Amino acid sequence: MTDPADPFAQQIRTADGPPPGCPAHAGAVSLTGLDFQRTPSELYRTMRREHGPVAPVLLDGGIPAWLVLGYTELSYVTSHDELFARDSRRWNQWENIPSDWPLLPYVGYQPSVLFAEGDEHRRRAGVITDALEGVDQFELANECQLIADDLIRGFAGSGQIELMSDYVHPLLMRAVVQMCGMPATGEDTRQLVDDLRISLDAAEGEDPVAGYNRVGERLRQLVKEKRMAPGPDVTSRMVMHPAGLSDEEIVQDLISVISAGEQPTSNWVCNTLRLLLTDERFAVNVSGGRLSVGEALNEVLWLDTPTQNFIGRWAVRDVQLGGRQIREGDCLVLGLAAANTDPQIWPEGHVGAENAAHLSFSNGEHRCPYPAPLLADVMARTAVETLLERLPDLVLSVEPEELVWRPSIWMRGLMELPVRFTPVVQ
Repeated sequence: MTDPADPFAQQIRTADGPPPGCPAHAGAVSLTGLDFQRTPSELYRTMRREHGPVAPVLLDGGIPAWLVLGYTELSYVTSHDELFARDSRRWNQWENIPSDWPLLPYVGYQPSVLFAEGDEHRRRAGVITDALEGVDQFELANECQLIADDLIRGFAGSGQIELMSDYVHPLLMRAVVQMCGMPATGEDTRQLVDDLRISLDAAEGEDPVAGYNRVGERLRQLVKEKRMAPGPDVTSRMVMHPAGLSDEEIVQDLISVISAGEQPTSNWVCNTLRLLLTDERFAVNVSGGRLSVGEALNEVLWLDTPTQNFIGRWAVRDVQLGGRQIREGDCLVLGLAAANTDPQIWPEGHVGAENAAHLSFSNGEHRCPYPAPLLADVMARTAVETLLERLPDLVLSVEPEELVWRPSIWMRGLMELPVRFTPVVQ
């Protein structure tokens, strides 16, 4: 039976899978398989060629949805909330969703900024914006550099390191949780970040719903602590904001802030380091080359964006999109990676790294709230530049083709990024 206290309980059925006859699109593409891990860009090109800018797809368990591949179509969807809204309770597939469906943390309605609409969304997003605007970007860059230096000192003498687990993730974890008023180190913080990863992108055998629930419990405790003793941090500014959000509203929105700040930014950093270490265009000028680092960061947002796909939007009424008939309550998955490489905007197949019109932070009212992209850029740029300045002869420990991408249709990132360098005596 479903737990009546479970926020997802009213949206799901308790069977082990979709019932016989679950509706599906003819010729739909299953959003699973190694193609998403190895060569997603080729897969998106094939889907666009065969289905056009809006493709019929199947989510886990054969649940039908639409993947928006076209830049113009995705921009339209994200700019027209009156047609494509964020409240997932509109979905016409809830009766077919099992209680243990792995995507529930993505789509199960929560009273958070992610699913809010209209005036309520503007109220909630306004609190986040004000709280983030209180972050001094120079101070954040300095904190990130201190954290980076501390981490680098720990492995500089070894001459080799796996960057994802021993540098990138710890750096972003410590920076984001400090920004939100939690201790930068300790088992409590480590468990929180691990549970966030599980809830967003669970590995085989991990329970994303349980991970999400544990995250909520820890952040409820943090909000209580800040009500009693506020400090110069994002959580305290949300607690003290004149909009008067409830504790539970703050918890839900903090989950969004921390999730967006740590996981995607970590993958952005690592994807950028991979580009810098494997692309000869950056080989001459990479060490300490601020211009090259900035170009690489922006190019990654176009070609290897950390958030490949995002679920989603739900059609408010029947509507035509990209030559498709979208029915009221249909789910649309935002194909951010596919849209960024749409040949309609890059007709010669060349993505200009100097152009910042990508959709990696989404678009419209529900895009990442200002100044979140600026803070992410500060953290990412500092992480990359500090590493390259401290270890200027950094090279991959394996051949580029041996690097393994995460088996995820949602996040684009490496499993590991092993490197070697001349040991530095501290």
